[in-house]
Amino acid sequence: MPVAPAVALLVAAAAEEEFDPNTVTPGVEGFVITFIVMAVVVLLVLDMVRRIRRVNYRAEANERLDAEEREADGPADAAASGSPAKPE
Repeated sequence: MPVAPAVALLVAAAAEEEFDPNTVTPGVEGFVITFIVMAVVVLLVLDMVRRIRRVNYRAEANERLDAEEREADGPADAAASGSPAKPE
């Protein structure tokens, strides 16, 4: 069956059907699907926040370690080169 006549039949059948827009509702299925989508989005947001916090904590820890290494290496490097250490 070609597509154009099939579409024409569906359009004609839809035009003949009368319905009240106030009685058309998504029903229980629509509520359940909406609830599931909402729950998945909330879980994804919570997971994203957890991952962002973890990345921020790791960056802060790496910055602290780098600062400690600079402090530990700084005076020794300055004494070896003969110049005084710069106060920060």
